[in-house]
Amino acid sequence: MEDDTIKLLRECNAGVKMGISSLDDVMDHVRDESLRNLLVKSKETHCELGSETHQYLMKCQDDGKEPGTMAKMMSWMKTNMKLGGEDSDRVVADLVTDGCNMGVKFLYKYLHQYQAADQDSKKLTEKIIRAEESLIKDLREYL
Repeated sequence: MEDDTIKLLRECNAGVKMGISSLDDVMDHVRDESLRNLLVKSKETHCELGSETHQYLMKCQDDGKEPGTMAKMMSWMKTNMKLGGEDSDRVVADLVTDGCNMGVKFLYKYLHQYQAADQDSKKLTEKIIRAEESLIKDLREYL
């Protein structure tokens, strides 16, 4: 159980860090103040979830996991290519929605892959999924 718990928490940790990094990448391109506020609020939520994930990992005496270098680089390149020619809120909303969808997909994958993880880490994973799904829903008006 402990092994699956640590693996699930590591993936959550890396995913939350990736989300924060992606939000930082697009923030300078946002024009609409309400969209900016939505993304700032989401970043705060991600930071709280990251802190919670880190606390669980510390209890397991683990340092967590950084997002993959290739994934970060590909995300950065996609963001800059799409926003390079068109600096619009619609593109930002589209990019963030894609990132959230990918995060949800992988978190569900890891929930099924690490079934022996403890209930607290599974609940935390589901909490992260709900935060991503909520952001996806809130971004619809900007697409």
